Amino acid sequence: MADPTTDARIGVVLMAYGTPRTRDEIEPYYTDIRRGRPPTPELLAELTARYDAIGGLSPLKAITEAQRDALAAALDALHPGRYVVELGLKHAEPMVESGVAALVDAGVERIVGLVLAPHYSSYSIGQYLDRARTAAAPHGVEVVGIESWATEHAFVDFLATDLRRRLTTMPPRTKVLFTAHSLPVRIIDAGDPYPDELRSTAVAVAEAVGLGEWSDWAIAWQSAGRTPEPWIGPDVLQVISDLAATGEASGVIVSACGFVADHLEVLYDLDIEAAAHARALGLAFDRTASVNADAAVMAALARRVVEIDEHAVGSGEG
Repeated sequence: MADPTTDARIGVVLMAYGTPRTRDEIEPYYTDIRRGRPPTPELLAELTARYDAIGGLSPLKAITEAQRDALAAALDALHPGRYVVELGLKHAEPMVESGVAALVDAGVERIVGLVLAPHYSSYSIGQYLDRARTAAAPHGVEVVGIESWATEHAFVDFLATDLRRRLTTMPPRTKVLFTAHSLPVRIIDAGDPYPDELRSTAVAVAEAVGLGEWSDWAIAWQSAGRTPEPWIGPDVLQVISDLAATGEASGVIVSACGFVADHLEVLYDLDIEAAAHARALGLAFDRTASVNADAAVMAALARRVVEIDEHAVGSGEG
């Protein structure tokens, strides 16, 4: 077991998607998402309009920093002075590589990689951890990763508690849709566990609330990329249309459990686009709260960091 009284310091690179910090960063941010291909003026204008619709910029930067601070505080409460936490973002500064470099400069013995996404996919969490390991390898620093926290009790409890409360304000025959960001179908065809990861969260929350599958809840996907290849479905907007057409529901609550912060895919794709779509079809609409920097969830993730750190020590790794 790790001894918190030792002088060894352990790094934690807390990884997330990132967001533009200023209006001037929207275009380079979008270019990075597009793997170096600048967006057309039309695509850039459309994305900028979406940011305008939610207030000009996403609150994600401040939320991610608050999540980092909450995780660091929870770790310090468990083992004072042992853990150093740095952010590593996928498409904005500080990039994953910058976060790892900061931890290496701090002289950490080992790095724990934690992604602010609960569901494992080789396309998402796998890529984050690969980037962290690639950045740390030249320095001889091992990176151990937390691959999934889809059924973490505090996460499930957070979603179930909020969903239970919201259901009391909705009409009878309200359908709950559990959503996550869609991925290309080819990733899933290759055996990626992502859909099963999402389903495990949905089942856990539904059981905690007492919902029956399909009669009360279903899975949908959202925010698919604009590429020629097919993405996982059904899309949440299509499911809402189908519910209205069949008369199987009077309302819809979306639990966007694939996301753990308020950002564009939540604040625009759901709160504006999906909400307007549902109401135009005569359905009441609501969405469960995002985790953001919830203290209980961040404390649970801190415990997972300690557990994987202790396992690495106990197995003689590093």
